Amino acid sequence: DVAVFGAVSGPPPADLCHARRWYNHIKSYEKEKASLPGVKKALGKYGPVDVEDTTGSGATGSKDDDDIDLFGSDEEEESEEAKRLREERLAQYESKKAKKPALVATSSILLDVKPWDDETDTAKLEECVRSIQAECLWGSSKLVPVGYGIKKLQIRRVVEDDKEQITAFEDYAQSMDVAAFNKI
Repeated sequence: DVAVFGAVSGPPPADLCHARRWYNHIKSYEKEKASLPGVKKALGKYGPVDVEDTTGSGATGSKDDDDIDLFGSDEEEESEEAKRLREERLAQYESKKAKKPALVATSSILLDVKPWDDETDTAKLEECVRSIQAECLWGSSKLVPVGYGIKKLQIRRVVEDDKEQITAFEDYAQSMDVAAFNKI
């Protein structure tokens, strides 16, 4: 900012309000210019490379930056050592990947099992539900009031993704709904 400020001959016109605000701001540091951090460069070193320096300091932008390839070049040949190392690492990754066990899709399900009426034995209903020996892990259960003295059984289970068999107990279960379903 100090280098550009020095190159400006005077304050910008009032219609360039942002430039004028910047000029006034930098001018407020006039007493402290010598103590500001940084190395002052020629004006041509700031901004785009092909800008001419009009301050008379003699420095202009250079075209040396054309030699730098920031994103790498595909034209360069990869050395034999680098190829061997890359192939070795890919082989290690593939062998490590092959050793991992297959992921089994499981779900945590909160089931609402509705009895036929208020006289249905809910303890026997829960016993029947828990007797299903599919590959699952039964969790907590509770009786939730539905209305008119009827309570539904709410039970949690962790299961491999398969079909439910609860409605097969026709004497106790009227219907079954999935209250919550979370993939694990």
